[in-house]
Amino acid sequence: MSRKGLHGLTAQLKDALILQALERRLQHVEQKGATHDTTQSDALVIPEKFYRFQLHPGYQQLRIMNDGGARLGVSNPFFKLHEGIAGATTLINGKEYLNYASYNYLGLSGHPAVAAAAKQAIDQYGTSVSASRPVSGERPIHRQLEKALAETYQVDDAVAFVSGHATNVSTIGYLFGPKDLVLHDELIHNSILQGIQLSGAKRLSFPHNDHAALEQILKNQRHAFERVLVVLEGIYSMDGDYPDLPAFVEIKNRYRAFLMVDEAHSFGVMGETGLGIREHFGLQGSDVDIWMGTLSKALAGCGGYIAGETALVEHLKFLAPGFLYSVGMPPSVAASSLAALKLMQQAPELTATLKTRGRLFLKLAQEAGINTGSSSGLAIVPAITGSSLTAARLAETLFEQGINVQPIIYPAVPEKSARLRFFISCLHTEEQIRQTVAILAKEI
Repeated sequence: MSRKGLHGLTAQLKDALILQALERRLQHVEQKGATHDTTQSDALVIPEKFYRFQLHPGYQQLRIMNDGGARLGVSNPFFKLHEGIAGATTLINGKEYLNYASYNYLGLSGHPAVAAAAKQAIDQYGTSVSASRPVSGERPIHRQLEKALAETYQVDDAVAFVSGHATNVSTIGYLFGPKDLVLHDELIHNSILQGIQLSGAKRLSFPHNDHAALEQILKNQRHAFERVLVVLEGIYSMDGDYPDLPAFVEIKNRYRAFLMVDEAHSFGVMGETGLGIREHFGLQGSDVDIWMGTLSKALAGCGGYIAGETALVEHLKFLAPGFLYSVGMPPSVAASSLAALKLMQQAPELTATLKTRGRLFLKLAQEAGINTGSSSGLAIVPAITGSSLTAARLAETLFEQGINVQPIIYPAVPEKSARLRFFISCLHTEEQIRQTVAILAKEI
């Protein structure tokens, strides 16, 4: 039996009449548009660049760079296929190269004990936890890793995220807002900048490693904001230098600000036993409010972590979108990073060897007149060329001679400071480093 609508019409008949009216209206608009230039039809004219990916400004810039390089005879140096474990050497297209393009600082990616831990975790827990951790993705190996990290930093707790970049974005983006101020070193990592943008906080940078400049900003600005966050890196990934952390701690205490240190490249590298910039300067874990690090460098895994007081960690675990709504870290990754952390603590000679090799590379490069910028020789040594084209050509020349190193070009760095960036590993031998610097000095 049909239900009655308005004016005694059935609902089905009413719907049919409305549909017919809409179809007639559409036909009328189409006919009118075909014969008249109307304001309505003009409004529907959208430039192609707003709905074609190939016309997106970023892609256009990429094409210009690639086409320009091709015309100058420089091949694309990126996305080389590594066919095995990338340590001091790597296999590309069936040929072995000296490798300075990976973060495997302590040689623990590929270590038998680390691989065994990952395999055991897969056998026990599978390849994925298949849910966010608050829902049903929590596994004992997650808590074991986080507890070990917290103990390493001498703080209450830690939380592990599935991405290092997302760790910074989610943490800063969630904890701070429009009434807050974030101050950062001018050379800070992109993930920090993305997190600040997400937060809506006001952003100000200060000159690289200049704590006096930071203090001046705080003198002028602190009173105008609720929360203030200062963000530094332990070792800066483009330059290989580090901040005077105790000076920054003293300033943040005086101005009642939070201090965050990104230890992506300093953990496993700095300190007598590799425990990072905190150990290097002999600081307490509580001296820094937010310790951040990645698992993909010295710890042979993938992802990031935040370590600090209970209130910080619990807050992020229950409410930060990048953790709450993300699948939990694969058990094999957590297990491999935990195994790497234990190996690092049991074998401080790995960090000691890394420091020796890095300082040798820096010394030889400086003696050869190579511009290494402000590098301290702790795992990262740039060879600054001053032009992106020169950097790309030099990387290609070295590759032809069996050395794999990546160019860092504009816009990742300013055009005048384009460079090759050498990542040193404890697996590199003294002979390999001497050979590399000799070839670099000749070709640069």
